[in-house]
Amino acid sequence: QVQLVESGGGSVQAGGSLRLSCTASVITFSFNNMGWYRQPPGKQRELVASILYSGSTNYPDSVKGRFTISRDNAKGTVYLQMNSLKPEDTAVYYCNSIGVTWTWGQGTQVTVSS
Repeated sequence: QVQLVESGGGSVQAGGSLRLSCTASVITFSFNNMGWYRQPPGKQRELVASILYSGSTNYPDSVKGRFTISRDNAKGTVYLQMNSLKPEDTAVYYCNSIGVTWTWGQGTQVTVSS
């Protein structure tokens, strides 16, 4: 069973930055398309960044230009650099494979105050 461990969340003021990390305990990590998701309070989980095994990335308009996803296949880790944070970015952030959903990790809380 794949274990996902997210870290790096915290509380910041609007305009601040955070870098999230997620490590996956799977030897096939380099072949998996990976994504960062978030779940705001009382709302559904949504995809905010994706990176294919090829390195190609994609973002929704809500975070484009502010968030950057990257990966280190040797470490089995995917990162999310978040800049110019806004209060509406407040959520629990998770990572997971795209296409084959692994058991969700505990997530990491990001709180942005105005």
